[in-house]
Amino acid sequence: MSERRNHIDRMIRVDQAGEFGATRIYAGQIAVMGDRGPQSGEIAAMARQEEGHRAQFDALMTRRGVRPTALQPFWHVAGYALGAATALIGPKAAMACTAAVEEEIDRHYSDQLDALAQTGEDPELAGMIEEFREDERAHRDTALAAGAEQAPAYPVLSGLIRLGCKAAIRISERI
Repeated sequence: MSERRNHIDRMIRVDQAGEFGATRIYAGQIAVMGDRGPQSGEIAAMARQEEGHRAQFDALMTRRGVRPTALQPFWHVAGYALGAATALIGPKAAMACTAAVEEEIDRHYSDQLDALAQTGEDPELAGMIEEFREDERAHRDTALAAGAEQAPAYPVLSGLIRLGCKAAIRISERI
């Protein structure tokens, strides 16, 4: 496999894993908070958008023969557990989770767009990433407006989630 193809495959693999993880985080939050709690409407709307992102990456992976991360079963459980745990702390902690994850995803997608722009390669992937990055930024802004920074121990909670997100990105690119 060429280095270029390997590079693009890694981008697609990690992005699909991230969107999959996001759907699991929201599933955990919805399971705990239900559909009547504070921010439940926002969480449900963001969850639907993430499902759409994941579906588009799933289709791209199928068309291009890109394998998913071998850690998908782990992300299935870990994402759900993170969502449920933050929702158990409270609605503002659930929003803090969203803000932290989306901050890292914004940075990750921006780095990918910079790399793709330098070479002019894969305009289809670049277009998807750019569109989804704008959605992720809107999710982060929604979470912040909903009081994410007022969550208990916000700096610690946010820092831990961001660290976990960075690690998940690096691992999912390769495994």
